[in-house]
Amino acid sequence: MSTSAETRDEPVARVGVFRQVGELVGALRVSPVGKKLAALIAAIVVVVALTAYGQIELNSWNKPFYDAISRRDFKEFMVQVGVFAMIAGALLVLNVAQRWLSETLQMRLREAVVSDLVGLWLQPRRAFWLQASGPMGAHPDQRMHEDTLKLCDLSVNLGVGLLQATMLFGSFASVLWVLSKDFTIFFNGEDHVLPGFMLWAAIAYAVAGSLLAYWVGNGLISRNAERYAREGELRFSLTRINEHLDGISLAGGEADEKRRVAAHFADVLQATSRVVLGLTNLTWATAGFGWITVIAPTLVAAPLYFSGKVSFGGLMMAAAAFTQAQSSLRWFVDNFSIIADWRATLLRVTDLRRKLASDLEAQSGGSRIAYEESDDGTLALEEIEVRSWSGHDRLDVPALVVQPGQCVLILGTPGTEKTLLFRALAGLWPWGSGTLRRPAGETIHFMPRGTPYIPRGTLAEVLSYAMEPTTYPREAMVAALESVGLQRLESLLDRTARWESELSMDEQLRLGFARVVLQAPPWLVMDEAFGAFDDDTLELVIGALGKLAHTGIIHIGSAGGAHDRLFTQVVHLVKAPHDLPEEPRP
Repeated sequence: MSTSAETRDEPVARVGVFRQVGELVGALRVSPVGKKLAALIAAIVVVVALTAYGQIELNSWNKPFYDAISRRDFKEFMVQVGVFAMIAGALLVLNVAQRWLSETLQMRLREAVVSDLVGLWLQPRRAFWLQASGPMGAHPDQRMHEDTLKLCDLSVNLGVGLLQATMLFGSFASVLWVLSKDFTIFFNGEDHVLPGFMLWAAIAYAVAGSLLAYWVGNGLISRNAERYAREGELRFSLTRINEHLDGISLAGGEADEKRRVAAHFADVLQATSRVVLGLTNLTWATAGFGWITVIAPTLVAAPLYFSGKVSFGGLMMAAAAFTQAQSSLRWFVDNFSIIADWRATLLRVTDLRRKLASDLEAQSGGSRIAYEESDDGTLALEEIEVRSWSGHDRLDVPALVVQPGQCVLILGTPGTEKTLLFRALAGLWPWGSGTLRRPAGETIHFMPRGTPYIPRGTLAEVLSYAMEPTTYPREAMVAALESVGLQRLESLLDRTARWESELSMDEQLRLGFARVVLQAPPWLVMDEAFGAFDDDTLELVIGALGKLAHTGIIHIGSAGGAHDRLFTQVVHLVKAPHDLPEEPRP
């Protein structure tokens, strides 16, 4: 069950792009902002259509403007300058409106995608299962933050660009057809009619460029996906160092961590160099066509001018129309590197969403512990066996029934996996056999080995986690802190800080018990929770827990200490007599 960021990401290409887009669109349709997205998209379509109409009018303006120049007609020249000002002013307003709509669409689209992913990720136990499911769970934070940001930005930019290109081509295709509908080419002693010559030339020119760009740059999709995966590993490594600075500094491990970071950075550079090489090769195609485009429209329209079928103004209008049409058709060529980048981020985001939407627990084989609800208000472990890498562990009693307010100590014999039993009780490790009956509708508070989770926020929010701070009166919070010897923190209840950095490990552990005292859950399950306390602190904690008369407590750990008097029953976790343990597969 590796969660290391050093593991390689899973294969990139598994399903088609249309299916991936369809899955994402399906999620966006049911999003709370789905109607806003639809309204923004409709508004963009209207603005782009009006812009295309304005550009057609601007293209038609070329003929009278350049004809006035060729005739040296100053009065008509000034009239056309005024016409240009009106057309350009309208287009400017449309450009500004389109920019605002596009930026707003990007923001709302990201809101919908991130909310969908976070909602799936933070379903009960789903994040834990993702972490245990393989390389996909190594750094989902990057996929939900950076990849969704890039995906939404690129999707809107590419989508609006494709819409503009489609509308412009549809508009200017008719212009090119009309201009060259009577075009003839002299061959073999006679004229041959080639209707729509300029339109077919624009299409052929753009198709050739698109095919060449696809052939040269197709590998950029997988190269970009690999680069993002390696960037995620580097980010994970740097974040991990920042979170464990004390341990690294005390162990003198800076040189070793530097070596690890250097290895990850080398992977990033290697992946980036492959992207650079792909972009360089693609530039030969895109830039080459770009330079040819400087003169191509005039060369294609020149036969109409030299044959006397159009005036100089008509030549300029035809060249401009050809430029607009072929630039629309060349959208794929001009944006291929961006499309490859978009495709890579789409793969990463939709792969994560598909993984989160799947039954992560069912993906691993083997027998399962049955989880049921009890109607008698008890917590019962019936024939429970926990499967681990070292074999099967079970209790030395066939059934353990814990009554409300009862305190039970489960002692683990050497070689048993006490933490896996703790996770099994929480439903995070279902591999094994037997039945666990939990009280219906009652909260079970789980306290893991080591320091408890401390969210970022006020100290009041830390104490009331995962409830609202307003659930508990301030007097109750003060009393909870005093019960475990944390009186000095009473004045800091409304302060926001990174408490895991400001509090000692002992204080963090006591804060976890203060949370239990405040919330007084019906049930408390602990995994080796007392080992880090000195005798005086342990007396405080045991005294605080002893006052929770209605809380049923199960502690999985060791005996020998002041906490023994808290428990009224002791059972043992022992090795089950299985010859060939079945390997768990989370």
